[in-house]
Amino acid sequence: MSGHSKWSTIKHKKAASDAKKANVFTKLAGDITIAARGGGDPKANFKLRLAIEKARAVNMPNKNIERAIQRGTGEGKEKSQIEETVLEAYGPGQVALLIKVAMENKNKALAEIKTILQNYNGKFIGDRSIGWQFKKTGIIVIDSGGLDQDKLEMILIESGAEDYRQKDGNRYEVFVAPHDLKKVSNKLEQELIEVAAEDLGYLAKNTIEPDKKAKADCKVLIEELEGNDNVLAVFNNMKN
Repeated sequence: MSGHSKWSTIKHKKAASDAKKANVFTKLAGDITIAARGGGDPKANFKLRLAIEKARAVNMPNKNIERAIQRGTGEGKEKSQIEETVLEAYGPGQVALLIKVAMENKNKALAEIKTILQNYNGKFIGDRSIGWQFKKTGIIVIDSGGLDQDKLEMILIESGAEDYRQKDGNRYEVFVAPHDLKKVSNKLEQELIEVAAEDLGYLAKNTIEPDKKAKADCKVLIEELEGNDNVLAVFNNMKN
């Protein structure tokens, strides 16, 4: 019986892992398809190149990447019907949320996201209500490898980074001008700083400090939103 129980546990873990991987691939495929509308050549299309690099970083099969590109350029059997937009919402404690989505079925996607918000004390708000509180930015996630803080700051300044903040442990988010994303990333790698991820997103111009419960509830809400197939990323104005 114990062997059977162990086997069931392994199968359950594998199923959960496979489902998570499928969710990630779905999101990345949508990102690639949208980016490919600007041209199918990653050398000439920075946004597409970035989306492909993210997909390869999680071992997304090349055939999936190629199919997503063809869908975006209109060369494939499936025509791109995916709509990319940024939704605005409030979370617990009046935390401002920008929800970047890629929707194939708009009504279904919006209904799902609205349900998640309602379940965790959040709500949609009107377009352009809070967007002005954020600025577009390039985001580089790095692992400092335990590098001395002063040394790390000097490397970031010399690389052209605009700001940074610690995520956890040796992980940091480095913020750069969108057009400098690749240049700064390359400079950091030249300094032997591990670059874990690159993306384009939004950074709050000012942050707020909700109470402890609201902050914890908002983090759970963000996790739930990011778990939805239509949601590419969620940005907020909480103080770290």
